[in-house]
Amino acid sequence: MGMAIDGLISGLKTTDLIDSLMQAEAIPQTLLKNKVTDSTNFISAMQALNSKVAALADSAAKLAKPAGTDLHTASTSSTAATATAGTGAVDGTIDFTVDRLAQSQVTVTGPLTQWPDQPPTLTFVAADGTTKQITAASSSLADVAAAINQAGAGVSATRVAAGLDPATGQPLYRLQLSSTKTGAAAAFTAYRGTAADVAAGTATNILSDAGSSQVRQAQDAQLTLWAGTGAAQTVSSATNSFTDVLPGVTVSVTAASTTPVTLTVARDDKSISAAAGSLAGAVNDILTYIGQKQAVSTSTDAAGGTVVTGGVFTGESSVRDVNQKLVDAVIAPIGGVSPSTYGISITRDGAVTFDQDAFAKAMAADPDTVKAAVATIAQRVADAATGASDTYTGSISLKIKGEQSTVKSLNDQITDWDGRLADRRATLEKTYANLEVQLQQLQSQSSWLTGQLSSLPSASAS
Repeated sequence: MGMAIDGLISGLKTTDLIDSLMQAEAIPQTLLKNKVTDSTNFISAMQALNSKVAALADSAAKLAKPAGTDLHTASTSSTAATATAGTGAVDGTIDFTVDRLAQSQVTVTGPLTQWPDQPPTLTFVAADGTTKQITAASSSLADVAAAINQAGAGVSATRVAAGLDPATGQPLYRLQLSSTKTGAAAAFTAYRGTAADVAAGTATNILSDAGSSQVRQAQDAQLTLWAGTGAAQTVSSATNSFTDVLPGVTVSVTAASTTPVTLTVARDDKSISAAAGSLAGAVNDILTYIGQKQAVSTSTDAAGGTVVTGGVFTGESSVRDVNQKLVDAVIAPIGGVSPSTYGISITRDGAVTFDQDAFAKAMAADPDTVKAAVATIAQRVADAATGASDTYTGSISLKIKGEQSTVKSLNDQITDWDGRLADRRATLEKTYANLEVQLQQLQSQSSWLTGQLSSLPSASAS
């Protein structure tokens, strides 16, 4: 804060005068700040462009892969099964019956007040012969169930109320043991006793206890292909999903069906068209954004003159280069054939368009050539977009980093100017303060001289 020296002796508005002088002194710093603002706006616009181009590089690269245009749909003739087509699917049809669904094993004990053995030890033998011994903290069925659930034996346990013991009136419970997965491989045998007892043949199979029951057997789901013919063939799965009926197709069954279910796989022209259209639309979105940022605007100044203002990308060579490379990637011929044959073209205004009807017509005539053309265009676009947006080598990325370095340098210069301007203001305030002091001294001397002169004898008196 400067010294308040306005008008002490001189009557000058010293603060206003200093402010005016400082505005002139600060012109170089103001120019630097304007450059920072322009550069910051440019960086923001370039970062937005880079995000769009990077997203395009990713989506185009995926479309360029075989799976990008190798799209199919799968359908079934019955609600007993559904199907989805993925990578590697091929056109075709096949009939099958759904013989059975996959299920887990469920075994229940007889009604118990507590586990009959002390210590409460159980051993589970899996379908592949592996064993898992479990010992509970107490004979409480709750503790037994907890020990089973924590053991990772592929079996879960649930304590289920089973009324009261007629002799003692104590609550009775059944312990339900269920395999945690479906399929025949998830089957298990539960024994009362240790693994050593099982090996020795002295352990008690829980199913031999009074009231125990095998509620449900573990089993695989099963389909029969070409049922009722000499070529009948069964296919099984530990779950209700099958991935080996047709290549690239997943069949999920929901109910048994003795009536043959027809599975049909067909090329998904609609999705392929949508993918090609999405590529064209993404390129056009970037070209439109560049065009908007390159647009020149006009306005009228206070004197009535026309002021022409360039866009943030006006004259920017790196942006022009990206624009041109994307255009070339889209419109360059493929094996001597223009992409417009496949519905992808560019207008005289520079807009990339997609003609669904032309694409559909081309697909109907030669689908393999069209899919290959789309993959080629997608790869060219991916290469152009990656060359611009790569974090380390992309032309846009490097331009942004360079501009950010420039802004840092400008801000450092602005900071230096803050100190210089502060020193200059202090010098001006000191100068004008000294001026007031000198004026005060001169005024005092003037008053003294006036007094001295008035005390001298007048000439007439002499």
